[in-house]
Amino acid sequence: MAAQESHQSQIELVIDTPTTATNTTATATRSSTSSIIVVIIRRINQSLKSILTRFHAGYFRISLSLGGQALLWKTLMIMIGSPTDDDDKRSTFRNLLRVLLHPTGFLVLWSLALVTLVSLSIIYLLKCLFYFKNVKVEFLHHVGVNYFFVPWISCLLLLQSAPFFTPKSVSYQILWWVFAVPVLALDVKIYGQWFTRGKKFLSTVANPTSQLSVIGNLVGAQAAANMGWKESAVCLFSLGMVHYLVLFVTLYQRLSGSDRLPVMLRPVFFLYIAAPSVASLAWESIAGAFDTASKMLFFLSLFLFTSLICRPTLFKRSMRSFNVAWWAYSFPLTMLALASTEYAQQVKGTIAHLLMLVLSALSVLVALCLILFTLLNTTMLLPENDPFATLDFANPDSS
Repeated sequence: MAAQESHQSQIELVIDTPTTATNTTATATRSSTSSIIVVIIRRINQSLKSILTRFHAGYFRISLSLGGQALLWKTLMIMIGSPTDDDDKRSTFRNLLRVLLHPTGFLVLWSLALVTLVSLSIIYLLKCLFYFKNVKVEFLHHVGVNYFFVPWISCLLLLQSAPFFTPKSVSYQILWWVFAVPVLALDVKIYGQWFTRGKKFLSTVANPTSQLSVIGNLVGAQAAANMGWKESAVCLFSLGMVHYLVLFVTLYQRLSGSDRLPVMLRPVFFLYIAAPSVASLAWESIAGAFDTASKMLFFLSLFLFTSLICRPTLFKRSMRSFNVAWWAYSFPLTMLALASTEYAQQVKGTIAHLLMLVLSALSVLVALCLILFTLLNTTMLLPENDPFATLDFANPDSS
């Protein structure tokens, strides 16, 4: 009996030993897995925090530029597809455009612009949810506040260039209201404080990005005119142009506010070109023809473009390393190209068509180069020395 009991106890010891080792190994594995998961979550949180804290409304320059390109391509495709009685020389330009432009390319471009806008909007909404204090500081900044117009301008450009919407459709009209109302709300905020708040007087806060508020009204006016809503179009156009005249004079006088612009943001000087170009397009939509007023605005934008490209040293320091501010070159050039397209259709001259081809080609080339630089320099999209990433978040009113 004693031998049997001893044998049974030995058997029990043999059975219990591997079970204990298995449990220990499983526990260690679970602990190791949990530690890895915790580390991964921490790194994701750190990366997300870094992205959201450095991200700002200025990144919507990308969607603005792509939306403008989509509208340019659609305008050129409509032009080459419409019947014409031009002579052989001018029909050559159209034949060349037919070779270069393809409907599939336009659809890809418009889709890319839409995806970019949606992606940027989602990121900024996350920032509003988790870092609303940073958004408030940006909104109170004399430069940052102007970029709150850009998402809505991008939406209006995509609406006008949409391949499956017509201006007379109900969907188009509803979306116009959705995109235009925020612009008007920002107008009340921005224009109101220009003449009512001492620290926010136009002479104190004016800078080239202030023209984005004007552009928002003019793009909205153009979209309204395309729907046949002349009263709404004239309302937005007058609101934008009156404030543009005041702003243009203020910036020309180089008062204190116009010098408060970081070196990195000097590409936004090209917005001097965008405002009169968009104004010429808006008035052409309202008047129904590229008349004398539209031509005057187009010539003004052409002169300002010439003035800027003759001063490359102004942009030398901002071009030392890639940053998202480079996208500020694309949209103004695209609007100038669009205005030249309408001018060429009205004048029907060889020089006008050559000018249209040169500006359109330059606009497309700049956009392609910016896309390429952005893809090759993704690690530089969120730099630590970004002017908006170094704002004083502890004291919002200081801006």
